Order: sequence, then C-alpha cells, then structure tokens
Amino acid sequence: MVDPAPASRPDRRPRVLQSFAEPGPTTNPHLVLLMRALRRSVVVETFSWRRALLSRYDVLHVHWPEVVVTKTTRLRTLAAVALFAATLVRCRLRRTAVVRTAHNVAPHEHLPWTTRAVLRLCDRTTTWWIRLNPTTPLPPGSRATTVPLGDYGDWYAAHPEPDPVAGRLVHVGIVRPYKGVLELVGAFREVDDDAVSLRIAGRPGSPATAAEVAEAAAGDPRVQVALRHLDDAELVAEVGAGQLVVLPYRNMHNSGALLLALTLRRPVLVPANAVTDALADEVGQWWVQRYDGPVTGAVLSSALAAVAGGPPAPPDLSGRDWDVLAERHLEVYAEAVRAAHGR
Repeated sequence: MVDPAPASRPDRRPRVLQSFAEPGPTTNPHLVLLMRALRRSVVVETFSWRRALLSRYDVLHVHWPEVVVTKTTRLRTLAAVALFAATLVRCRLRRTAVVRTAHNVAPHEHLPWTTRAVLRLCDRTTTWWIRLNPTTPLPPGSRATTVPLGDYGDWYAAHPEPDPVAGRLVHVGIVRPYKGVLELVGAFREVDDDAVSLRIAGRPGSPATAAEVAEAAAGDPRVQVALRHLDDAELVAEVGAGQLVVLPYRNMHNSGALLLALTLRRPVLVPANAVTDALADEVGQWWVQRYDGPVTGAVLSSALAAVAGGPPAPPDLSGRDWDVLAERHLEVYAEAVRAAHGR
C-alpha cells in the first residue's frame, strides 16, 4: 500500500479553539503572540460561533468571556449569551476541556444580569484555570496553573524608540476610571516644576471618561492628552518618550501596559501590593517604583528623582519568553484534557 503524501494526511495534533476572533488592528498583542507560539505545536483556531458549536476541538481556551458576549446592541448581546451558553453545554456533554485565563479579578464594566449568568456558567464549566500571578483569587476547588504575561519584544521591535524626554510622565492604555487617570492629573498639578510634563495617551473607555479627563487637563499647558486609539508605532513613540510610565490603578493586578513599558525599557510607577512587589523582585527594583496610599505630587517627584540616574541593569524579563510560556500552556492543555475525561 502506498503511503499517502504528507499533505493528504489529516492533522492529528491537538486542536485548540481560542475565544477571540481573527486578529485585527486593535487585538491585544498578548493573544496574537500566544497564538503564534502555540501554533508551532498544536492546531490553533480563532473563534466563530460556527466553529464553537459545530467543529471538533480538544480545548476551548477562554480569555475575557465578557468580551465574547458583549455586542453593540441588547438583542445581539442576548443572542451571544445564548450561543455561548450552548457552547459551554456542548463542551460539558462532549467532555471538551475548557481552559480559562483569569486576566482580571472581575470585569471592569457593569454587566447585565444575563451576561453575569453566563459568566457564572463559564466559571462552573472551566476545567482548568490559568492565572497570570499566584495571588489571583479563583473559585474554591479550582485546578490552576500560574503562567505570567509574556513580554512584547517581538511585537514592537520594528518600531524605533525615541529618547526619553527629561521629566516626562506618561500614562498609556485604554483610559478607564479604575486606572486612576483623574487622580494622576490632580497629583500632577501639585508638582510645582515647569520642567515636568504629563502625557496621557489612549482610547477612552467612554465619551464621559474622555470629557472628564479633558476637563481635568485643561488649563495646565504641561498636561497633554491624546484620547484616541494608538497604533503600534504611536504607542512605542508615546512610551519611549517618557522618563517614567505612571499607572496609578486603584487595584493593580495584571497590566499589559506595565509589561509594555518594561519591554521598551522604561521604568514604571505603580501602587505597592503583593503583585507589584513580586514583579520588582523579578525584573529589578529600579524598574518598578512603588508607593503606598494615594498618588500625590510628592510621590511623582520622588519617583522621578529615583530614576533620574538611569538603570543599573536592563529589566530581567527572561521568565517571560514566549517559547517557555507556550510550553507551560501546552502542559495546561494536556492536564485539562485528562481532567475533562476523568483521568
């Protein structure tokens, strides 16, 4: 019997359905980098309702489930909730493993009760959790593995980095109330130094947030805002021009903006807690400046003085290499498949 040509053989590698659609310009780079790294070893498909409900896959990997079911209208959201519930029931009946990455402790926005109900179903259906740091709270009895966020070096490497502007504070990312942007502007106004400036850049989460930030920044020429989506080159330019990236989140847990700053070799100022203390131990204390209590003008001035002399060494991001992180994900997938089949 003639052995079939390699191209005609079915691909028997494990199949993973990710919960995000085919990547576009605004897709979180973390998801794209993860997909690229995983595709060296497993078949990875992006999300559609047809694939979720009709195709064969060994693992459904859910990232932000609220994003899966939040649509532009109430009717479309209700339809997505029903389809996602059907997908989860199908996974349970077929013993398909559901892996969930806990990016946040809780959703950032208020959600309707139908969405909250399907998120609870997702929690109950999850076979194995991936948490980005070991302090993430999970449902009692959950099977879990800690796999940290990866760095963004490969993603932004093609874009030139500007030299930092002395005294410039930068805040980047989607502008939402929980990130403490209004508090940052208030604290900055306490700094009596014309050589210090503040730049806020990123897409606002709502028109109301955009109006509040613009109003808070008005009247101080040292404060500049760019309240819009930034492409990759613009994001590198904004972060690179900062002497210090300031992320005064009210509840700092996981932050892509923080990892982006470290990838581009810019120090960050963040609230002190178990997560940021551990990150400072990992990458180097100089790179993760921390403060207790509310952010104030004195906090900002002190952090700028602390980083003025330059870093003692580059940040240590060796534990966030994507080849290593992909292997960790593959181990989770294998464990989840065994658990879903009762082995």
